[in-house]
Amino acid sequence: MPTRERLEAFAAMVVAGQHDRAIEEFYTPAASMQENFDPPRVGRDGLVKRERAIMAAFKSIESRCVRPMFLEGDHSVIRWIFGFEFADGTKRTLEELAYQRWEGDRIAEERFYYDPKQMEGA
Repeated sequence: MPTRERLEAFAAMVVAGQHDRAIEEFYTPAASMQENFDPPRVGRDGLVKRERAIMAAFKSIESRCVRPMFLEGDHSVIRWIFGFEFADGTKRTLEELAYQRWEGDRIAEERFYYDPKQMEGA
């Protein structure tokens, strides 16, 4: 079960823009991530690789954690707002809820809930 301090450290790393490092440091080797109802992606190394590709695809990504974060036993919920800037200067905002199951002090499963239409052109 994670501590409140561990959850705060995770959120701080994401807000600092270190999304890939957060996966390396806070996820189990067999961790999974799932987007809405898509099949989960499994394995920390692959998750890090995909995150780095996403980070490289944008000119910038701004991450904001909307309080409060919820922590109950081995589960947490975080509300995120991400601002993406494309190479051409176009900007999009994505708001999501991340539901996490922890094993000890590492995330074993994470599922994101959001409307993918948020990333479509206006």
